Amino acid sequence: MSTTSPASEPLPGAPESMGEQAWIQVIQKMDEVYNDLLQYEVALEEKNAALEESHQFIESIIASMSDILVVCDRNGRIQEVNPAFLQFSGKDEQELKDTSLFDLFSDPEERARARHLFAVFGQEGVHDCELHLRAGDGSVMPVSLNCTPRVSQTGKLMGMVVTGRPVGELRRAYQQLRQAHDDLKRTQGQLLHAEKMASLGRLVAGVAHELNNPISFVLGNVLSLKRYAGRLQDYLDDVHADPRRAADPYLAARRQELRIDRILQDMPPLIEGMIEGAERTRDIVDALKRFSAVDRMRPERVNLTEVVERAVRWVVKSAPPHFVIDQELPRELCCVGSPGQLQQVVMNLVQNACDAAGQEAAPRLLISGRQEEGAALLEFRDNGPGIPPELMPRLFEPFFTTKPVGQGTGLGLSISYGIIERHGGSLTAANTPAGGACFTLRLPLAKD
Repeated sequence: MSTTSPASEPLPGAPESMGEQAWIQVIQKMDEVYNDLLQYEVALEEKNAALEESHQFIESIIASMSDILVVCDRNGRIQEVNPAFLQFSGKDEQELKDTSLFDLFSDPEERARARHLFAVFGQEGVHDCELHLRAGDGSVMPVSLNCTPRVSQTGKLMGMVVTGRPVGELRRAYQQLRQAHDDLKRTQGQLLHAEKMASLGRLVAGVAHELNNPISFVLGNVLSLKRYAGRLQDYLDDVHADPRRAADPYLAARRQELRIDRILQDMPPLIEGMIEGAERTRDIVDALKRFSAVDRMRPERVNLTEVVERAVRWVVKSAPPHFVIDQELPRELCCVGSPGQLQQVVMNLVQNACDAAGQEAAPRLLISGRQEEGAALLEFRDNGPGIPPELMPRLFEPFFTTKPVGQGTGLGLSISYGIIERHGGSLTAANTPAGGACFTLRLPLAKD
């Protein structure tokens, strides 16, 4: 600061006794105060910038929240809301400002309950309390709410901060988590089943190989015995056709004593029974070989519609006359695989449906087919009693059967399961809501 007055001349109105040194000290103090003011102003601007940055940071967090957020005063009047709540309520911020939070609850009962909760637990907070709010579209939405008290620096209650999430979203997330868990368990079960089937397949392959030779030997000998029995029958008929021998009392007595006529009558059915048993055993061994993947298929294009039609023609020959089979199949439903093995699977499923629904007054089987997501799908729905839930996990296990002893080997479904698995498909079973069982066969579609 400069002055035009001579230093030796006193300022107007100043006491003559005040000297130059005193004025210098005053000016220095004024400069110090001015510098302090400048520093305070710079510090204040820095704090304001930091406060503005913090404010923008908090606003960006609040704006990005998917949960609803409402800031209220101590009387429950709305002061601030986030965009998620605006979207939920279908109102703008001006409509909500200074209105009561309790007016947003669905009915008087919910409003009274909310007032009670916030009044009783207002000082401590409310956590995960499910209340019903009315959404912008008029629907009633259950919301899991949390309420936290908002206090001043002196500890005085200023209001509350309410956050919440629609319970529907939580339920959907829980359902998705449960579905993923169920899928994981199902996949784990399939892996365990596949490993068990592979181990059992190796065992069965060795057993089938060991059984095949003696069974062939027995069957060949029985067939030879059948031929020999026929020749003996002819010989005895010729012997006793001679009048001289027929009149011989010794031969007649021996014939009666040894029951030759009874033996000749019993021998054909006995031999036929032995042949039937040997052939059935051979069929079981063949099934075991197919189960163990000993027989190798030659892949070719297969029309599943024709396979089903052939299988149905074979099964209905031995099915009860009142058993009805309906077919809803496209003209072509093609995959790649072994026609014989696939026909074996279809015949087994049709025969099982016939056995299951055979006790019904009007047994019926519906076979439908379609293309779905790159796969050929066949469904076999019967109107039988269905599958007991406790037996469902064991359905495709080898040697497991619900049929009486002598009427089933327990290999049909397990062999079918293995065949479809080797074709790159799947075979599943379930009960239908209307009653009865539904077997679903899925195979990859043949590429054109």
